[in-house]
Amino acid sequence: MKENQKIELIKNFSNLNGASGFEMEVAKFFQQQTKPYGTTRIDGMFNSYVDRKQNTGHKPVVQMDAHADSVGFIVQAIRPNGLIKFVPLGGWAPTNIPAMRVRVRNQDGQYLKGVVATKPPHFMTDAERNAVPKIEDLSVDVGSTSREETINDFKINTGCPIVVDADCEYFDKTRMFFGKDFDNRVGAAALVATLAELADQDLNVDLKMALSTQEEVGTRGAKVTARNIDPDLSIVFEGCPCDDTFSPDWLAQTGLKRGPMLRDMDTSFIANPLFEQYADDVATKNQIPHTRSVRTGGGVNGAPILYYRGAPTIVIGIPVRYEHTAFNWANLDDFNNAVKLAVEILKSLDTTTINSFKGE
Repeated sequence: MKENQKIELIKNFSNLNGASGFEMEVAKFFQQQTKPYGTTRIDGMFNSYVDRKQNTGHKPVVQMDAHADSVGFIVQAIRPNGLIKFVPLGGWAPTNIPAMRVRVRNQDGQYLKGVVATKPPHFMTDAERNAVPKIEDLSVDVGSTSREETINDFKINTGCPIVVDADCEYFDKTRMFFGKDFDNRVGAAALVATLAELADQDLNVDLKMALSTQEEVGTRGAKVTARNIDPDLSIVFEGCPCDDTFSPDWLAQTGLKRGPMLRDMDTSFIANPLFEQYADDVATKNQIPHTRSVRTGGGVNGAPILYYRGAPTIVIGIPVRYEHTAFNWANLDDFNNAVKLAVEILKSLDTTTINSFKGE
């Protein structure tokens, strides 16, 4: 895949609407992008699958995973003045939500622009100016003046999803992307790029991919994809939050332009240590810059895949600054190196190597 194609791929994935539970756009786009490389399908949860065309059915099965969804919101009710009461889909810091541009998908499937309403400072008390906002007190304003107008004219009511309104940009000079939902649309793009890089390669494994849904609300989709694929080994792409802007250098374990991050541990998951070290060694051998991390928070799809039947699993993280906010930064070289690492691992795998990760 040429570099300009990767850039457009990442931008297109970023611009799609896909809050948790409403990933239809992302699933269809992923299916379009992966059809040249194998058999595709989408299940009733909007999980997307690709069975690589070179698969034989007689080799160890490797599941590659990323998640399609992004953090967002869902309409809970319409207030008498027409403003929209919402609840979060995924983890949001309340301080990051006020005054954010959003799009609300109405009951006709149209996305309408809005803003998370805030009281003008002219009317705030000192206590209000200094208080942390409560999500239950916030509302989205789509320009309506009454409950009836919002419901009948805008066709917005309970159950409509809400997403961030932002367009992805790429800057050639710095090789940086600036946009929304890089957690985990960069991972979705990495799945496509990996398939493209392996298009003419014979592997000693059968490669099956899943773009899972509802990761941000409890890694729900991966619980389904793991059972459907039943892997012998798994590699998960994730957009991983950077800590290089606030942690001291000796402690920062995920940073822009430092290469992919191999996650040893978070609150949901401990990587298979033998497979993790193998991936580290492959990166070192191929001069792929990378970091390793031990996290005291967060969770990933690697957990339910590992828990299903104990398939050795690792997570390759693509560094992202300011995850779970309206705007993120990511670097093209980090993306390329994450894909390169996955490709080199896949090319090196065979039955004996996979069994070695089980201590055999």
